[in-house]
Amino acid sequence: MANHKSAEKRARQTLRRNELNRARRSAIRTAVKQAEEAIAAGNAEAVTAQRTAESVLARGASRGTLHWKTAARKTSRLARRAKAAKKG
Repeated sequence: MANHKSAEKRARQTLRRNELNRARRSAIRTAVKQAEEAIAAGNAEAVTAQRTAESVLARGASRGTLHWKTAARKTSRLARRAKAAKKG
């Protein structure tokens, strides 16, 4: 339990940040999953889903939810799968 005023504030900030990060991580996972499913199914909306996932990943990286290299790696792999699906 926090004993100082600053520690109480830090505890409040941590709770809020944890909640936001959890929601952002969930949105990232959902977007990536939808993009992967659309690519695997060969849907016409695969390009849109991929762009959405890239955008969500970039936002998560810029706000500190994900490490920027993790976001870059996931974006790259997603783009590579989309390109292969479009080609084949």
